[in-house]
Amino acid sequence: MITTSVDGHLKFWKKNERGIEFVKHFRSHLGNITGISVSADGLLLATVAIDKALKVYDVVNFGDSTPLHILPDIHSSPVHLMAAYHCVVSADSSGMVEYWSPDEPFELPKTVSFEYKSDTDLYEFKKSKSVPTSLTFSPDYKQFVTMSIDDRQVRVFRVSTGKMTRKYDESLTVMGEMQQAGTTIYKLDDMEFGRRLAVERELEKTQQANTMNAVFDESGNFIIYPTMLGIKGGEVNWKDGTSSFFKYVIISRSTEEKNDCNIGKYIDDLIIAMAASDNPLMKESEATDPTIFCTAFKRNRFFMFTQREPDAHDSHKGDRDVYNEKPSREEQTVASATPTKQKLGNTAILRTTSGDIHIRLFPEYAPKAVENFVTHAKNGYYNNVIFHRVIKGFMIQTGDPLGDGTGGESAWGSEFEDEFHRDLRHDRPYTVSMANAGPNTNGSQFFITVVQTPWLDNKHTIFGRATAGMDVIHTIENAKTDKLDKPFEDIKILNIEVR
Repeated sequence: MITTSVDGHLKFWKKNERGIEFVKHFRSHLGNITGISVSADGLLLATVAIDKALKVYDVVNFGDSTPLHILPDIHSSPVHLMAAYHCVVSADSSGMVEYWSPDEPFELPKTVSFEYKSDTDLYEFKKSKSVPTSLTFSPDYKQFVTMSIDDRQVRVFRVSTGKMTRKYDESLTVMGEMQQAGTTIYKLDDMEFGRRLAVERELEKTQQANTMNAVFDESGNFIIYPTMLGIKGGEVNWKDGTSSFFKYVIISRSTEEKNDCNIGKYIDDLIIAMAASDNPLMKESEATDPTIFCTAFKRNRFFMFTQREPDAHDSHKGDRDVYNEKPSREEQTVASATPTKQKLGNTAILRTTSGDIHIRLFPEYAPKAVENFVTHAKNGYYNNVIFHRVIKGFMIQTGDPLGDGTGGESAWGSEFEDEFHRDLRHDRPYTVSMANAGPNTNGSQFFITVVQTPWLDNKHTIFGRATAGMDVIHTIENAKTDKLDKPFEDIKILNIEVR
């Protein structure tokens, strides 16, 4: 395995029976390495970087960096992807895909079954105004898969015809609709979904988004690619034209070629059979240790997903997936307090250390939530309480006296029920809603959105909207936070005036 970094460093790693070991380190370039490719036989490695240098490495012997050929006239825009199959399929930064022969005169190869590009679907990227961020061939070189960050589409093409055979929509809009409808394969907590959505939107604004890629497994029957919900795998049955998705995927690495058609099922059967069999093939399969290698946004490390437990020295016997970071969710404790009853108000002014936020309250739609908020405000419950959770592009949250998202109680000392109304939706930014840990678990915590969040409808009680001080909201939103989304410098509510 080979890894590169933004500071131009190149590292070689060797996959062994129980993980990986470090082999070699090169200070290859003077800046960010923007592209890396390995030859089909695995003997040569090429890297390019922002220092405008291209270097070729002999993977076995670490040889020199002399290029074999330079072809300057294939594309009118800079080429950023290449892959080989008796021909070269390349894509440039304008979204144009070309087939050409690696031999002079570098024309359309005779190995394909089309004569004109108009007979293919290679104009798909031009039509959709997107650019492929990755182009990867299947092991048999009969198909290639692309991924585009512009429209979040994963496309599968036949090499011989240039025709697109599959297209999967993984756009954030579709993800939001599925979350709202409850049709996602893996259901996320609404707050966690919002956090991930904010991260994805931040990722789209960076050059790191162009490193997202889709790959085939060694059988060529599955495509594997990253989504907001996690790693997704798709099986394509070319015989009957159908496709299906499974929740867990693997990439098998072994010294012998094998056809893992049912990858997810292969793991389950293997675990059961290994307990009762001395078959040497089973033990050999176990020793291959299938692994997925991944990188992550804003993480200076790579991740390995394997069958083995992190601390296991023997063969894997338990669950296949191990999570070292569980999705966070709001937890609230309930304590006793003397009930109070206050006259409800229609407006409130949150005076914070960053400025004032004016809120219109909706007692006619959410009387319990407004009464709870007003009671706490007049009693000084929220005074000096910090904004403990700030997610850029999503929301700012406060109302917990403990300051960590685990505390707070309602004005009645116990959780109170949700209040949903068809006229109040999370269809605009600056909506003020109750935070909760599930249905009917409202306490003292609340949040203010900074974007539309329709997936929160009928899950979080809306009791107000900000009418002024939006600049203050965005100032808080843009505060620097730690890995738990807590601002490094405390931002406090000084007091709340209800009118």
